[in-house]
Amino acid sequence: MIDLLIKNGLVIDGTGSPGFYAAVLVDGDTVTVQRGDASGLEAAREIDASGRVVCPGFVDIHSHAGLTIMGEPHHDPKVRQGVTTELVGIDGISHAPFKSQDELHRYIWLDSGLNGYPPMPADWLTVAELLGKYDRSVAINVAYILGNSPVRIWSVGWNDRPATGAEIADMRSVVREAMEEGAWGLSTGLDYPPGAFADTDELVALSEEAARLGGFYHTHTRALLKAKGLLAPWEEALEIGRRSGIPVHLTHYRQTAQGVLSHLDYIGLVEDARDEGMDVTFDCYTYPYSGTSIVIALPNWAKDGGPEAIMAALRDPDARRRMKSELSPEWADQSWLTNFTQPQNKKYEGRQLAAVAEMRGQEPAYALFDLLLEENLGISIVALGTNAHTLHAFVSHPYGIIASDAILIGEYPNPRSYGCFPIVLAEYVRAEKHLRLPEAIRKMTSFPAQRLGLPDRGILRDGFKADVVIFDPDTVKTHATREDPKQYPVGIDYVIVNGRVVIDDGVNTGELPGRALRRGRVV
Repeated sequence: MIDLLIKNGLVIDGTGSPGFYAAVLVDGDTVTVQRGDASGLEAAREIDASGRVVCPGFVDIHSHAGLTIMGEPHHDPKVRQGVTTELVGIDGISHAPFKSQDELHRYIWLDSGLNGYPPMPADWLTVAELLGKYDRSVAINVAYILGNSPVRIWSVGWNDRPATGAEIADMRSVVREAMEEGAWGLSTGLDYPPGAFADTDELVALSEEAARLGGFYHTHTRALLKAKGLLAPWEEALEIGRRSGIPVHLTHYRQTAQGVLSHLDYIGLVEDARDEGMDVTFDCYTYPYSGTSIVIALPNWAKDGGPEAIMAALRDPDARRRMKSELSPEWADQSWLTNFTQPQNKKYEGRQLAAVAEMRGQEPAYALFDLLLEENLGISIVALGTNAHTLHAFVSHPYGIIASDAILIGEYPNPRSYGCFPIVLAEYVRAEKHLRLPEAIRKMTSFPAQRLGLPDRGILRDGFKADVVIFDPDTVKTHATREDPKQYPVGIDYVIVNGRVVIDDGVNTGELPGRALRRGRVV
């Protein structure tokens, strides 16, 4: 007797091929797809998927949930979207390895406005120890990519200076050990110090090591290079790929709202690189809002030395005047603030920086500096950062993967954190017809699994892992908006992770079957 029989559903297997009617059999943590009559099969449980699509679980290749999922292991904002696997450690910001608890806690503090805090204490140091925190203690599978910031902290420290030859050799050994413990490649966040202090040669050296072990390069590019041209940050990423031989993945790739280039210039950069023979892909989110820690708005010189250096600069009158002169005025009226912890600041949740400054009777820059001091750097933002008129071209492009860039902190998180995947099914497929349904599902399942290197997920195929989503293609929808982001989607009735039903007719069962997915090992 098998454990679960899903019958009468339209199976869209994740390959991009048209759907077909078949039964999906779940036995233990694997699936079998059986066409034809399934009436003679015996199962401990049956789900009638009439009028529903049965497809692989969605693979989110850009998530900031590595710490927050420890405190909220049922992970409702994501699993209710159909997400069964996430990649964490992106933007160069991974939370292992570290030499000491002090270094780890300082780093969590530095980026708390982006990744939040785990249930304290954070009591791991190595990649292996961190991955052990996820095994069968969270709702979904977690894959890990090594960020270049902890690698740099390990060997160079927190300061803005070039790495020596000996330090680069040491960093290469850190990359090698992390990948041997299960990391899937190297990520960079070149707007987030101290990883942002790495030059191109340093990144090539680290990428060579990751490539040698089968990893890929997942990059948030260097915005400061835009002074040389709007495509210069992405061109640096391609240079790193050419010189190191590593596959390149450009994350949150889109045309910015302020851009003067055509979206075709961005897409053409990827197409030309692939025509050249490079292994290049990109991901994009599905809302026109960006999101990050507001600390990113501060100049890099103020971050030279770590979080204590930032706090000192925020208190120093001369440094404050200098930072104000370098702060873009766009931050004031295009950024909404969230993740306030101090009771007196809760009234600012979801408000624009300009409005908060007016409430406080301050100039926007000085309001921001004081709030960062009061909130210990932990303010998150949602901002206008994408051209909504061309976003569909990135979402629908065959080389593009759907990824949420989900930040799950604050009372007003980015709506993509709750609606990234269902909005594809409801808007980009059903309403606007930018994509056909099988192709949309491919871009959320087998394509990210292939990019990541997962050998047995992302496709409904005999012997593959039983990560399955059942949804109604006619009613699936998200209500998440910037003004009211914390809304679960409708029409996603069942989500199965490793053969266990986590969302059952719209209800979270409390099951925690997730696993850490380690490179080089099949679990």
